[in-house]
Amino acid sequence: MVGWFDPSPLISTGLDVLVSTMFGRHSDYRLLEAPATSQTEDVFDYTNDESGVPRNEIWIDYVADTGDGWNPTYTIAYWITRPFLSARDERGADVITQSDRLLVFGGDQVYPSANRRDYQDRLVRPFETARNYSRPPEPDVFAVPGNHDWYDSLVSFTRLFCSQRWFQGWRTRQHRSYFALKLPGHWWLMGTDFQLGSDIDALQVTYFKRVAASMSPGDRIILCCAEPHWVFFEAYHEMDPEVNENNLRYLERVFERAGARVWVHLAGDLHHYRRHAHEDGTQKITAGGGGAFLHPTHGLRVPSLPGDFTLRAAFPTEPVSRRLAWRNLAFPFINPKFGWVTASVYAIAGWWWQIGGLGRVFGPLLILLGFVLFTETHSRRYRRIGGTAHGVAHLLAAYVLADAGSAVATRLARVWPVLAENPLLPTAVSGLALFAGGFVVGSFIMGVYLLVSLNVFGRHANEAFSALRIEDFKHILRMQIMRDGTLRLFPIGVERVPLRWKPVPGAPPDAAQLEPDDPHATPPASIEPAIVVPKR
Repeated sequence: MVGWFDPSPLISTGLDVLVSTMFGRHSDYRLLEAPATSQTEDVFDYTNDESGVPRNEIWIDYVADTGDGWNPTYTIAYWITRPFLSARDERGADVITQSDRLLVFGGDQVYPSANRRDYQDRLVRPFETARNYSRPPEPDVFAVPGNHDWYDSLVSFTRLFCSQRWFQGWRTRQHRSYFALKLPGHWWLMGTDFQLGSDIDALQVTYFKRVAASMSPGDRIILCCAEPHWVFFEAYHEMDPEVNENNLRYLERVFERAGARVWVHLAGDLHHYRRHAHEDGTQKITAGGGGAFLHPTHGLRVPSLPGDFTLRAAFPTEPVSRRLAWRNLAFPFINPKFGWVTASVYAIAGWWWQIGGLGRVFGPLLILLGFVLFTETHSRRYRRIGGTAHGVAHLLAAYVLADAGSAVATRLARVWPVLAENPLLPTAVSGLALFAGGFVVGSFIMGVYLLVSLNVFGRHANEAFSALRIEDFKHILRMQIMRDGTLRLFPIGVERVPLRWKPVPGAPPDAAQLEPDDPHATPPASIEPAIVVPKR
């Protein structure tokens, strides 16, 4: 799993965000790819099979936020390539679901950054080990880019998914970072690209208008976005006016003018399962359980959404999520390399105090500013109050450690008078106490801060759980369009992923090369009974 609080990922990811944001605003790769693909197929039609025979039904697998640690990513790859998985239907009875024609990646295919090596190590190799070859008719894969895919301006994403190459046992077909799939039963699946700033470009709008022109009144749409804008809007719009659903609603209106309607909204980005539903059957589902660290379900609490959408299910449940957050008390052990950060900060704080003068004023102020800038940005009030309190806690700890170091130096001088002749002794011992104590104490304070922020104030959901690097609670969403046009959604979760694997002797290339070898792992099971969107 990615060590998000290790110094190297902290620095590299911060630089990736800075550079991609700057260049993303001034050099949009989508404006370059659209003219180059203007003559390619606009819509991928799955209403007929390879022989031209009409399809009466189809199965689709949806998975988002893959490419972190091996165990969770390979767990998803392993189970998604099994021909059949058991689940529960809408009545709660056991039913067998099947892997079929389509796999859709819902965004953030790799972490922490989008480069060739990380794509190869964290995404391609797990899926290659699960299935490196498919017998005809080969399944297809489509992918929606997320913010991490944009960190290299979609270069690696385009090379892997938009160049008509093979993604292991799947055929890639899309030419752009967005796409439209025509499905049986008057269903469509749309993959969007809202880029880094939730922005939809004019050429993409033109593309979807052209697709909408080929729709029939009453057609129904599954809309895939990289982020659950409906959750962020409800959680943040009062504090941050820049958080909105304007682009999403504009795209919906494009389809509505053609007489079609979005019935299912799908997104990743938040690494958990959470479903909001309307009484008429419209669904808004966050399903980011493809392999990345777990996000809490009790952080961004959204029991309801505008438009009479209510929360129907979450995986893990909020009580389980709240209990998992207490693991932040073990922050120094889970993130041992982060101690180098706090140790350095404490040592610098002590040095500034030693030099006196303006250092005693500006030094602590700079450290406080650093912790304030670290604090969650959506709430300015919490950023000021929480960030200041967090910084003050670290400064107080640093000064206590410095005093303790001075006391130790005094005792050493009494025991060994020869040491008293060295004027650097107090400084050296205090510096050592600051660095060693800051390594442990600073990390522990960070863990306590994240725990309190999340469980008491509902803040820092991302930081509090990325620090834990929880591999478990992964899931896929398997969809079935039935002969009568009914859509059934099967959320299938793995509560505890295997931590050990064993080779499969004589496994052919179209089969998994490794299988679970962990008695504590749990098999895939339904998170909730199948969700049904009835026919027209």
